[in-house]
Amino acid sequence: MKMLMAVVALMLVATPALARKSCDELKAEIDAKVKANGVKVYTLTIVTNDQVGDQKVVGSCDGGSRKIILKVG
Repeated sequence: MKMLMAVVALMLVATPALARKSCDELKAEIDAKVKANGVKVYTLTIVTNDQVGDQKVVGSCDGGSRKIILKVG
C-alpha cells in the first residue's frame, strides 16, 4: 500500500507537465509505472472532469479536459 501511495504521489506531482499528452499515451506510461511498482490488480480509466467525483486521479490529459483514474483491487 505504501508503494501505491508513492506512485500516486509521484503521478500527481507530474500531472501538470503531462497535461498536454494524449490520453492513450499517458495511460500507457502510468500503466507501466503502476506495474513496475508491483501493483497487480488495478484499473486505469479515462474520464471527463465532471465524472471524477471522489476517485483517485493519477493523470490529466487532452489539455486538462480529461483525467485518468486509478482503482486498485
